[in-house]
Amino acid sequence: MDLDVLTVASTRAAVAEKQTTATALVDAFYAKIEAEDPAIGAYLTLSKERAYRQATKIDQLADTGDELPPLAGVPVAIKDVFTTKDIRTTAASKTLDNFNAPYDATVVSRLEEAGAIILGKTNCDEFAMGSSNENSGFYPVHNPRDLTRVPGGSSGGSAAVVAAGTAVASIGSDTGGSIRQPAAFCGVVGLMPTYGRCSRYGLIAFASSLDHPGPFGKTVKDTALMLQAMAGRDPLDSTTADVPVPNYCEHVGEEIAGMKIGVPLEYFEDGLDPDVRAGVEFGIQELANAGAEIVPLSLPHTTYAIPTYYVIATAEASSNLARYDGVRYGLRSSEGKTLSEMYRRTRDAGFGAEVKRRIMLGTYVLSAGYYDAYYLKAQRVRSLLARDFDDAFAKVDVIVTPTTPTPAFKLGEKADDPLAMYLADIFTVTADLVGIPGISIPCCKSKEGLPIGMQILGKHFDEATVLRVAHVAEHALAARAE
Repeated sequence: MDLDVLTVASTRAAVAEKQTTATALVDAFYAKIEAEDPAIGAYLTLSKERAYRQATKIDQLADTGDELPPLAGVPVAIKDVFTTKDIRTTAASKTLDNFNAPYDATVVSRLEEAGAIILGKTNCDEFAMGSSNENSGFYPVHNPRDLTRVPGGSSGGSAAVVAAGTAVASIGSDTGGSIRQPAAFCGVVGLMPTYGRCSRYGLIAFASSLDHPGPFGKTVKDTALMLQAMAGRDPLDSTTADVPVPNYCEHVGEEIAGMKIGVPLEYFEDGLDPDVRAGVEFGIQELANAGAEIVPLSLPHTTYAIPTYYVIATAEASSNLARYDGVRYGLRSSEGKTLSEMYRRTRDAGFGAEVKRRIMLGTYVLSAGYYDAYYLKAQRVRSLLARDFDDAFAKVDVIVTPTTPTPAFKLGEKADDPLAMYLADIFTVTADLVGIPGISIPCCKSKEGLPIGMQILGKHFDEATVLRVAHVAEHALAARAE
């Protein structure tokens, strides 16, 4: 069986129809991981005992001939910012190097309840802070499409395992583009649901008002099936919305004739890579050919999105990361002679440079005398960005943009220029700030053969329409994206 072409649906069908067993699939995937992942670096921890235990349950269920759950036998990988009971959870930080969580994140337990098999935990930027996966506290992830390039971040490991075929699907978290940007760089599909659609219980917090759990897959349908299992109200997370979850797969495959597709002028200005521009514009034309009406529009406050994001995100990060003090769990320095010295040495040894930078920025914008000038003003601009999208969605059904300004860049290329690195998220941060859903699908290749992603944004809790449009685009662009 060719593991590289397995989808969520085809994997479940193969197990249900006795073409293979869940245990045989786990054997094959671990053999592939052992052979190929050392060059990629996408996995931090493998959960073999748990995977084989789940595979045995699925095989026993298949032997009875009863209806299998929707993700039965599907090998998946989990970004290492989601807690997994009795399996190392590090957030790719030395601070949590040997931390074994006492409980599962809600999205993890829901995937297993749906029959998925957890192969292991994927590498990421430390505490999900980064756009390249070079900020991992352990080792960087290499892009499977070109090992000299970054896979994107922070969920680079989760995108890479799908691209490499070392998992059928995976989950990540998106705070400023951390699902959609690596999906674009690695040539896979990445879906960020509406804020509140999927539980954050068990997600190690970066920025609590911005963190969105979501899935990666080879196809739009893969992400729809994964989201179906993950979504819904969770009494353990008060920020989850009590909004009905539709049958997403019913909408995948529907026509889009008569729909209105918004194209914001601000996302196609100077600085956009010519190959990216050409590929996304071709994709928009294909949507028009499918019967959609293309509507030019403006999102006038877009230019303020990056500074607004890096004020709010760093402020929330500095608050959330205060808990890593060497007292309750995680790394503790043995060198400090006083409590304050122990705090200082622990945090200095445990955190990497990017995390320290964001803690300092966030502490500064929240400090006395600067709160109104920075954090409060950023929240006001956030409201203006939300109004831009509300106005736009009064006229259109979805908005289509590039996912990233360039294809994947070289490892080390932007490591010494934080501002250039932050600008890699220029087309993705707005959706996180306003809490709307978005998806990135492969739309073409650059002249160098690198994947290019097209982003589709939708109204709050309207993932169904986003998936519907994405599926039409996926099929129209399949030949160009291969």
